[in-house]
Amino acid sequence: MKKPNSGPAGAPSQRQLRVGEQVRHVLAEVLARGDVHDDALAGMVISVLEVRMTPDLRQGTVLVMPLGGKGEAAAVEALNKNAKALRHEVSKRLRELKFSPDLKFRVDDRYDEVQRIEKIFHQDRVRRDLAAKEQDESKNDNS
Repeated sequence: MKKPNSGPAGAPSQRQLRVGEQVRHVLAEVLARGDVHDDALAGMVISVLEVRMTPDLRQGTVLVMPLGGKGEAAAVEALNKNAKALRHEVSKRLRELKFSPDLKFRVDDRYDEVQRIEKIFHQDRVRRDLAAKEQDESKNDNS
């Protein structure tokens, strides 16, 4: 019987997570050392926050954030422009991979989403509804 490529409910497999983390480390090192020679990347400090690999490990989505969160669009554009060179660097450093993954870069917007959700939870209406729900649950538990 064939093993599934991902965990429960489409969660990434251990292999996807492991390879994604290896690719993340390589990209972080390459960008920190300036191994890709491009003027657009030269003045940027970019954090590689996560690499999400497809189940076949042929493609990786790289979530990045420039230092200070400024110049996000320019950073992603420069990284995508240099994706072939970055792929080559990953290929040189990760010899155990059968295929070097295609890399697509995008800004990690999870922090913005967390901020938006926090803002919603702090609205009076939502706090009132949550408090009422907790009271209902505690009444049910005491019954």
